[in-house]
Amino acid sequence: MDDDDNGTSAAQALGKIIEVLSRLDEASRARVLKSVSTFFGSNAVEEDRSHHYSSRPEATQNPVPSHTPQRPSFSQKLDPSPKQFLFEKRPQTDVERVACLAYYLTHFRDTPHFTTLDLAQLNTEAAQPKFSNTSYAANNALNAGYLVAATKNTRQLSAPGELFVMALPDREAARNAMTSARRKSARRKKAE
Repeated sequence: MDDDDNGTSAAQALGKIIEVLSRLDEASRARVLKSVSTFFGSNAVEEDRSHHYSSRPEATQNPVPSHTPQRPSFSQKLDPSPKQFLFEKRPQTDVERVACLAYYLTHFRDTPHFTTLDLAQLNTEAAQPKFSNTSYAANNALNAGYLVAATKNTRQLSAPGELFVMALPDREAARNAMTSARRKSARRKKAE
């Protein structure tokens, strides 16, 4: 492998990156990798591949069509579909389903503030049973502490709601996460 101007080989750099990323949780690691990819340009990997293979005669004679899907590298994390995510989380009530949809919008669609319509559309995309009244289910999720009010008639996932969804499908761990978060919130309110 080539050394750069600082005397660091690509292998050493990769080792350092893996060491640092291995200390992060999966969600943080995904955000860092996405940010780095954005910073260096999402096609940096493709440019690197074309640079290394362009000197091969067969690469110039039989180029791979640009519409051919590329296999993801080992470091790429493919986000689950809404259907797959809800299947894995297995919410049992409309309120839990709203919390799961809110989590999906926040973490996989970069939509931290959402409307009731956003929840209903994602619910349809996830092939879930239609809510009898999406506004009612969202209000119940708000009252239960899974969601909090945001700006301009939008809502967002609460910290306890996030912990609850992260713990699913382990129902006991999810309940414990929600209970623990509520206790901490109650203590803070008493201290004020």
